Amino acid sequence: MSNILWKSLVVSPAVLGATLLVSATAIAAPNTTTEVSATEQQAVTEVAQQPEMWAQATQETKVIDQVNSYSNEGRQNTTLSQVTSVSQFSDVQPTDWAFQALQSLVERYGCIAGYPNGTYRGNRALTRYEFAAGLNACLDRVNELIATATADMVTREDLATLQRLQEEFSAELATLRGRVDSLEARTAELEANQFSTTTKLVGEAIFAVTDAFGDQAGENNNTVFQNRVRLDLQTSFTGRDVLHTRLASGNAQNFNLGTDVGGLPSGEGLQTFNVGSTGNNNVIIDWLAYYVPVGPAQVYVAATGGIHSDYVATNNPYFEDFDGGKGALTTFASENPIYRVGGGAGIAFTLPFGQGGGILRPSSLTVGYLASEPNSPGAGEGVFNGNYAALGQLNFSIGDRLALAATYVHGYHGAGSSLFDAGSVTNPIVGTSIANVLQNPSSTNSYGVSAAFRPSDRLSVSGFVSYTDVTGFGIGDDKEVWTYGLGVALPDFGKRGNVLGIFAGAQPYARGVVDGFNRVPYQIEGFYKYQVSDNVSITPGIIWLTNPGQNSNNDDAFIGTLRTTFTF
Repeated sequence: MSNILWKSLVVSPAVLGATLLVSATAIAAPNTTTEVSATEQQAVTEVAQQPEMWAQATQETKVIDQVNSYSNEGRQNTTLSQVTSVSQFSDVQPTDWAFQALQSLVERYGCIAGYPNGTYRGNRALTRYEFAAGLNACLDRVNELIATATADMVTREDLATLQRLQEEFSAELATLRGRVDSLEARTAELEANQFSTTTKLVGEAIFAVTDAFGDQAGENNNTVFQNRVRLDLQTSFTGRDVLHTRLASGNAQNFNLGTDVGGLPSGEGLQTFNVGSTGNNNVIIDWLAYYVPVGPAQVYVAATGGIHSDYVATNNPYFEDFDGGKGALTTFASENPIYRVGGGAGIAFTLPFGQGGGILRPSSLTVGYLASEPNSPGAGEGVFNGNYAALGQLNFSIGDRLALAATYVHGYHGAGSSLFDAGSVTNPIVGTSIANVLQNPSSTNSYGVSAAFRPSDRLSVSGFVSYTDVTGFGIGDDKEVWTYGLGVALPDFGKRGNVLGIFAGAQPYARGVVDGFNRVPYQIEGFYKYQVSDNVSITPGIIWLTNPGQNSNNDDAFIGTLRTTFTF
């Protein structure tokens, strides 16, 4: 009988499951488990070959209870564990016969290596359910050997062992295979209905109720309800690259905080959701950029809307969120203003070094070039003859808790430009109008340092300082612009995902340019981001500005905001 069954395995792989179970009396090793009836053997055979028939079969109460137990197991919080050896199984002890049997099979047939990604999923590290996944992989491996006419590699003893293991873990195997079928069906449905196989959509919508207080600020402004929406289409062609095509729309406008020189526009008090807002809810492509690794370097190419902080480390965790709705309230507190010098279209490279031993690891060098008017062929415009900013930055990490960066930016700005314009040419993103406005063509050299220190997982301290030397081509155009700031963030404050942040510093200001407008415009900002759910957060906060416009005659301004951010 055993010879006939052995030959039938070589001829027909399809009878493997039946052979393992029906031939128990002919080839099985001594079995210490409870004997099963012919009816039960038939039911188990159906489990092995056709999982969808299991739900219709009559099972004993204890088997049903086991199935329910393992079904509930996978619905709880799950973790993904990497399995490299059967010796990592925890619930099946090394002294158990099942452990020793599967260990022997794994070593001879490489069963686990043949399982997709070599991983198992369960509610904790390797239960009986996960042990059954390894057994299922061994069954598949034996089937593969028989199908490829290499059945000589499979011994009768191994077939008997597999049969015994299959009987022992019949409930787990049934549940496992049922889940695989269900997963394949749901995956097929998702693939059939998705709008792209290479692109995913990441969206953000911000609702904000804001008002300005103070003698002058209160008189000049009313309570507003503003919004901004971003839809980012993220496309990958190789799995390592990302193309960002971002649409933006909003109606946010900045407040009038007091008298400035000639009533010029100012970037003080500008909140992050003001950036990219059209003011009238028109839809624009505000960012089009591509990230791709080339050898050891990370390459960034922007076609529009690029700024330096897109590709360089800003060292301002919990405050910087790419002008999104989950970080600081203002553009000033979100990142060093030096990264707002210029913007638009261009290219950048980040080259890592110091990956080995030593104190400074890992570290990198970043260089980038962005032009504000790359699409215009007119005189004094284009990629190289218009407004541009070239950046170089050295990034250092000292251990796991401290990050440092030294930054240099050289820029050219045409007449009527703003210094911190982030590529918008005329509209300042941060700082006073005296610091920003360049009446005549000017050349600038900016120097900055930034640092982030994390003494614990619940505390982060970061700060920056930068200086810009402006050389204008007109009389009296030269000036020095300074800015600095320090922030303290308490992540997971009160609840996981929440952030309490306080930031203080000096908005970008020019020294000694206009008489009577030489006061330092200090800003203090506090906010608390409360994570309602994974996709909704509410952030109340307040912004205190002293000497708006560098003018001591202006009263202090207070801006209160309640920001709600939806992500999807």
